[in-house]
Amino acid sequence: MKIRLLAGLLVLGLAAGCGGAKVADTPTSAASRPAASASGGGTVKIAVNPWVGYEASANVLAYLLRNELGYTVELPEIKEQLAWEGFETGDVDVIVENWGHPDLKKKFIEEKKVAQEAGSTGNKGVIGWYIPKWMADEHPGITDHKNLNKYAHLFRTSESGDKGQLLFGDPSYVSNEDALIKNLKLDLKVVTGGSEAALIKAAQQAQAQREPLLFYFWDPHWLFSKTELVRVNLPPYTEGCDADPKKVACDYAEMDLDKIVSTKFAQSGGKAYELVKNFSWSNEDQNAVADDMTNNGMTGEQAAKKWIEANPAKWQAWIPT
Repeated sequence: MKIRLLAGLLVLGLAAGCGGAKVADTPTSAASRPAASASGGGTVKIAVNPWVGYEASANVLAYLLRNELGYTVELPEIKEQLAWEGFETGDVDVIVENWGHPDLKKKFIEEKKVAQEAGSTGNKGVIGWYIPKWMADEHPGITDHKNLNKYAHLFRTSESGDKGQLLFGDPSYVSNEDALIKNLKLDLKVVTGGSEAALIKAAQQAQAQREPLLFYFWDPHWLFSKTELVRVNLPPYTEGCDADPKKVACDYAEMDLDKIVSTKFAQSGGKAYELVKNFSWSNEDQNAVADDMTNNGMTGEQAAKKWIEANPAKWQAWIPT
């Protein structure tokens, strides 16, 4: 993701920026520069989806492609659905962090054959509902979904009316929230804040000012090392429980996040493709880079450079011979 948010009253500049070139939030026409080739020196287009963990992975790959293999890298900011469409138009070579999307895999990999899986990122991803820790301490039982209606009044806002608010992020994120609320008969309403930054700000404020908050979020994320949060227990995930989007009544599955590349890039990307395929790191690695981008004033390129200089044994194993 998933894979990531919400409330119009939270207009923020917290979202971390990526290093390198960026374009608009829709695919542009195919670049005039040559595509990546086996001999190097071409251009690699890595889509950047709107959450900082993804940006961290994209920037580390971009730094290595540029500085170790001599490629030009473009980092267009494109939301999940549009990024997949970019495989067909030639506007995207790589999606670094895919949160499931079996429907898109079926369409673009199996049917249109314009994309291919390129292995795991090494990151384990899980989406869930969270509250600040003080609420779990003060209201025993609140983390059981069966008790949420009892506490729903605590989460009411001007946007949610007489129902409790469930704060969501960017509308493009993976979401089962409306189905979960309906099928679990919860007295809640999804309110869209619009961004990862809005969710982060709300969580930090809720913990610091002891304000009630129920919100959608995901791991891996640096926020868990800065703010005490507790996950709400929805009915456990079982294989196939989310097969019908309208009937979902279970928690999200833990996902082995993977990389997706265009078929053209897989066939002719040479060492650039090999590097992308070899790339694999931990949640802790990603969180370290994302934290520097968000909280330590670094650009994506600066944060990537810091991690790369500190972890040569990890990334050197990705470089094709």
